[in-house]
Amino acid sequence: MVRLAQGQSAGWAIRLHGLVQGVGLRPAVWRLATGLGLTGTVSNCGEGVEICVFGAPEQIAQFRAQLLAALPPGARIQGLDERPVRAPAPAEFTIQASERGEIAPFVLPDLASCPECAEEVLDPKARRYFYPFASCTQCGPRFSIIRRLPYDRERTSFSAFAPCPKCASEYRHPADRRFHAQTIACPDCGPKLWLVPGDVQGRAALAEASRCLRRGEILAVKGQGGFQLLADATCAQAVAALRARKHRPHKPLALLARDLEVVRRHCALNPEEQQTLASPAAPIVLLSAKASCLPESIAPGLDLLGFVLPYTPLHRLLVAEWETPLVFTSGNLSGEPLCAENGEAQIKLAAIADAFLLHDYAIVHPCDDSVVRLIAGKMRVVRRGRGYAPLPRPVPPGFERAQGILALGGELKSSFALIAQGQIVLSQYLGDLEQALSFARYQQELTAYLELFAFTPRRLAVDRHPEYLASKLGRRLVQERALACIAVQHHHAHLAAVLAEYGHPRDGRAVLGLILDGLGYGEDAEFWGGELLYGDYRGYARLAALKPAPLLGGAKAMREPWRNLAAQLWQAKIPWEKVPALAQKPLPWVEKMLERGLASPLASSCGRLFDAVAAALGICFDRQTYEGQAAAELEALAWRSDDGLAYPFGLRRGEPWQLDPAPMWRRLLADLARGVPKSTVARRFHFGLADAWAELVGHFARRLDCATVALAGGVFQNRLLAERLHEALTERGLSVWLGAQVPMNDGGLAVGQALIAAAQEG
Repeated sequence: MVRLAQGQSAGWAIRLHGLVQGVGLRPAVWRLATGLGLTGTVSNCGEGVEICVFGAPEQIAQFRAQLLAALPPGARIQGLDERPVRAPAPAEFTIQASERGEIAPFVLPDLASCPECAEEVLDPKARRYFYPFASCTQCGPRFSIIRRLPYDRERTSFSAFAPCPKCASEYRHPADRRFHAQTIACPDCGPKLWLVPGDVQGRAALAEASRCLRRGEILAVKGQGGFQLLADATCAQAVAALRARKHRPHKPLALLARDLEVVRRHCALNPEEQQTLASPAAPIVLLSAKASCLPESIAPGLDLLGFVLPYTPLHRLLVAEWETPLVFTSGNLSGEPLCAENGEAQIKLAAIADAFLLHDYAIVHPCDDSVVRLIAGKMRVVRRGRGYAPLPRPVPPGFERAQGILALGGELKSSFALIAQGQIVLSQYLGDLEQALSFARYQQELTAYLELFAFTPRRLAVDRHPEYLASKLGRRLVQERALACIAVQHHHAHLAAVLAEYGHPRDGRAVLGLILDGLGYGEDAEFWGGELLYGDYRGYARLAALKPAPLLGGAKAMREPWRNLAAQLWQAKIPWEKVPALAQKPLPWVEKMLERGLASPLASSCGRLFDAVAAALGICFDRQTYEGQAAAELEALAWRSDDGLAYPFGLRRGEPWQLDPAPMWRRLLADLARGVPKSTVARRFHFGLADAWAELVGHFARRLDCATVALAGGVFQNRLLAERLHEALTERGLSVWLGAQVPMNDGGLAVGQALIAAAQEG
């Protein structure tokens, strides 16, 4: 029994660590505590939120049991400390004001409309009826509007809108869900909405925008993180016009659905996919398509549709009466970054959009929609943007003292990362840096992050590729700021990113890492892309690789799959006549290039192998119009077969061992000659590649007594390959790690680079 001094009461103190500020956590705690008749305090602190409750032991026990379930959905708890306390019990439960030094230096991502705000804007009796910018402490823009920390209204773009008396009263009342909601607004005092042309405002603008869509027109909408282009997805003419105007002939278009019922009409939907669609992050979810009335031009050659639910009141009100989906794609010119300003959009998108639905609050940090896919039983982030960025992750054990590490990522699907205060912050997806405007946006956001987080880099990490623009930028920063710098091998960074996600400690044992992607600059100055590594954060050994094949024409091979097919057959000593379509190509010149090594560097790229197989099956033979098109269509074709056979691959011992596709090519071409369905051929290739790697990984796992294998690289976005390999490795008794929150493609490189730099420091 605790003995209390005179005037003291028994209480309980709880400290919550993680993303717990700016999500409505303190009002939620206040409601739970007062509902149970407890007194005490809740306040922000430098490490999170501090709670102290006083009352009867059974009431305190109830509070502890119900606390985590009562927290708002935007909260991310990374740790919880609790202890008994003895202190005078206050007369009531209060929310204490935060001092500036008590604010945790992290920023929440934008959050989708909570159920209460979503219902409120459709309630004719509510003060915010049909108001497209309603939000509260549990939802609304966060990262996209912040200029400086701490997160207060005057440091966001909402500082342009002074709250009216009614909003100010809600802001001050602890029982209100808008208590300390920095984006609090209403029709009287908040941002305004209007339509161009016509300058129609408010509710009338939404109605006219919907009519534009029903007429088959294309609408540009200023959303939460930037502009989107919308069109009636059931109107083939509208979809064709959008593709033609945007110069986007084949890349799949995402879809916006009013609710889950609309999604189910067009796609199979399991509980995890449904939960993700309706989550606060509200990403685009790639789903298995059913036969539907939608035009094939939505996602040519694919069996997937990307759906998103309305994540702002603006989108919800716009589609409120739509029983069918709308095309929902990024508002940009092909290859350029997302438009975020009204004037910029009206100039750049003038040749695409027939009308513009605009608002007057500034988007400080443009952010594309996130994309996820269910692979091997878990939702995996393919593109990390709105709803996820810049959500921090705790560093793995052993890295707690790492500070001032900045990693600049790669060239494609670019992002950067920084390590501060025991957390890794990964930026949003910033596009492909080979496009000048994307590189400018990348540099703009890098500068903004350093200012936002008051971050001073001490050590820099870049990719080893000497021509990557991010690497060149890093070398310039090294000179300007006198920083230490490390050049990280591309596939080592992929491996380290997976280790980080699974909390592998700094001094943990090395694991196997199977890295399958397009291209990465290797230690031997060749291009890698199909590698089996054995390593940790400090280093690695290259155990095996896909047999290198020439990249016929260098960078052209990434766009023209026939080049990879010709090179693969030449290397396997298979006559080109086996593929009649190659006869239309300049084969004598091709042969000279391959024999002399002219503009044909060797690459162990798994991505280019997929391109070659796709070309053999007549998929994107001459050209692919977006990255990964041939591989994506090849996977879709393979899903249309239920064949269980697998093509063989050869194996050559050496330093490293080599996985040789030549036997696969002979069987594949023989099947095509015999008239075996192309879907069956595609499936046998997938299974053969997965089984061959599984056998090789299993061999080295036994040899090294290693029970863990990490899978990384953009090729693992292929669900059929990933799941076949995951199953085969699991059957061999291995623990299989595959990235989920950190993209497995190059969007996650910076996380691995940062931790490698931290591990090798000193």
